[in-house]
Amino acid sequence: MTTRIAVLASGGGSNLAAVHSHLSALGSASPAHIALVLSDRATAGALARARAWGIEALSLNVEERTTGLDAILGAHRIDLVVLAGYLRKVPDAVVERFSGGRGLVNVHPSLLPAFGGPGMYGRHVHEAAVARGVRVTGATVHFVDAVYDHGPIIAQWPIAVGAAETAESVASRVLAIEHRLFPRVVSAVAAGEVRLKDDGRVTGWSMDAALEAALEAASQVLIDTTNGAPPQ
Repeated sequence: MTTRIAVLASGGGSNLAAVHSHLSALGSASPAHIALVLSDRATAGALARARAWGIEALSLNVEERTTGLDAILGAHRIDLVVLAGYLRKVPDAVVERFSGGRGLVNVHPSLLPAFGGPGMYGRHVHEAAVARGVRVTGATVHFVDAVYDHGPIIAQWPIAVGAAETAESVASRVLAIEHRLFPRVVSAVAAGEVRLKDDGRVTGWSMDAALEAALEAASQVLIDTTNGAPPQ
């Protein structure tokens, strides 16, 4: 039996699509499949994507995404919960339930612990980074605990930030990193290759040469500091 994944997303679902594409490309060698997609927004593009693939997709009301979420995941026999742009805090009961299994994994568009916590999602993260004048940002994949953007880090990848960059340009480049890094971490967690030790540290993660090369190529897209245009 492959690992049954539930993906929670609030928006268009581009990271959901990246995970789905990666697992599908692995074919019979895939350690997991997406069994369920949930969203706190009935109009979320992630739900439409899932339904187009034939995956069960549900929008959650307030009760379902709070006190009822644990029961929904249990009823669908979910082994691993993946947060792909999900903007709600996961209930403590769900965190506790999955901390002893395959886990609960999130992707965040910064190098945590920088620019994490309540209110730090999507464009807000990149606006804060640009306003602060950072010269390095990136993406983080981590296990989820009871605190926003706080759980043990599995993997990170940095990008340089040009002096003339905008929140939009940084967001686009960080998202490209997420689409490469996140699916491979999810696959490794689903396969049991990455796990939490009793002391709370992550063990088992390592990048292969192909992933490192892909991330390096994506991170080298720099913005010219004189006019904001990509270098020729």
